[in-house]
Amino acid sequence: MNITRNNVDALNAVVTVEVSKSDYAEKVEKVLADYRKNAAIPGFRKGAVPMSLIQKQYGKAVLLDEVNKLLQDNLNNYLVEEKLDILGNPLPKVTEDFNWDVEDYKFEFELGLAPEFTVDLTAKNNVVQYKIVADDKMLNDQVARIQKQYGKLIAKDTVEEGNDVSGVFANEEKGINNRTTLSLDVFADKKTAKAFIGKKVGDVVTLKTKGLFDDDHKLMDYLAVGHDDVHGLDIEVTFTIDEVTTHEPAVLDQELFDKLFGPKVVTSVDELKAKIKEDAEKQFAQQADQKFLNDVTESLIANTKFDLPAEFLKKWIQSAGENPLSAEEAEAEYAKSENGLRYQLIEGKIINENGLQITFEDLKSYTTEIIKKQMAQFGQMDPSDEDVQGIVARVMSNQDEVRRLSEQVMNEKMLNLFKDKVKAKSKEVSYDEFIKAMYGELKH
Repeated sequence: MNITRNNVDALNAVVTVEVSKSDYAEKVEKVLADYRKNAAIPGFRKGAVPMSLIQKQYGKAVLLDEVNKLLQDNLNNYLVEEKLDILGNPLPKVTEDFNWDVEDYKFEFELGLAPEFTVDLTAKNNVVQYKIVADDKMLNDQVARIQKQYGKLIAKDTVEEGNDVSGVFANEEKGINNRTTLSLDVFADKKTAKAFIGKKVGDVVTLKTKGLFDDDHKLMDYLAVGHDDVHGLDIEVTFTIDEVTTHEPAVLDQELFDKLFGPKVVTSVDELKAKIKEDAEKQFAQQADQKFLNDVTESLIANTKFDLPAEFLKKWIQSAGENPLSAEEAEAEYAKSENGLRYQLIEGKIINENGLQITFEDLKSYTTEIIKKQMAQFGQMDPSDEDVQGIVARVMSNQDEVRRLSEQVMNEKMLNLFKDKVKAKSKEVSYDEFIKAMYGELKH
């Protein structure tokens, strides 16, 4: 068997595989001999069927099967030996008048080659690394929420200042029909709050959405509309009141502190705020890290320039799935998946160049920490090592779980590498400012 390669250009090649009779004849003869031993053909004893009949009935199918096996095995070995970094899979060139009646065959395969490129993590970029702080307003609001949550709820018939109202926002044309609870101080205009004063259960208040809240994003929560629809939304909505309540705030005493955090963990309002700040900023850090990872990813895709064998990949997409796609469908699919493919190549190069390999110990350690956190959430603050490792062993015996956890470990390694090497600007923001930055509305 002879295999040769012709590089069409830097991203495309054609591999020619020449198969001679000596490559497949012995295998074909053996398979046909086995067929003969077991063939049950009327008029012949088992094992006594003439080989010419077996050859006539099964010869072509066996030949095709054995040649195909040879092609797959030898082509794969060739790609490994030549260390060819290909995209997709080799595509056989279709020959309309291919002749299987000769003894020697020639097959051609198109290859899409991975591009050569460099990744510069230290290059200039517009990425911002946010540090989210829990500001005084957030802490005071959270303390007030705790007092409200653990306070006494009192039902009322008529709305007064300081009350909460529950009901349904509705607008038939826009398909809005969302039940929610709100406090009257949530509105941007005090006149809007006054429209509720004196209303009773069952009353309907008509409101304009434009300028209803100090931040249009709140329409997403209260009206259940999407982000793309909230900006400049200017419609009338009705709010049908179905409940009016007031709260008698809980007293900020040791009994409440112990209920929230355990005995004597917090002993004053200042310590309460410090604890809230610590817990909130831990959660904020995770959100900021995820945005940083996403932003660096987008920056690398945009700024790492290389060409792809686009036409080859579109042809490959046409035949890669269970059902063949049309050229137009493959074009659309390629457009959707191109950035993902680009990042796979970029990520692979970053992993190789920086030695970001996942060891068994990495995976075991990461899984152990997750299990301990989950057990703590259910009140098991000090589980035995035997119990933890038993659960870890069960988790790691599931291949799907191992794959998912491996992705998380690699994401963590990539994040730490980016933090170390990417020259991002640092910015300290409140949580509200961070949310605006998430949607591209906060200027850097």
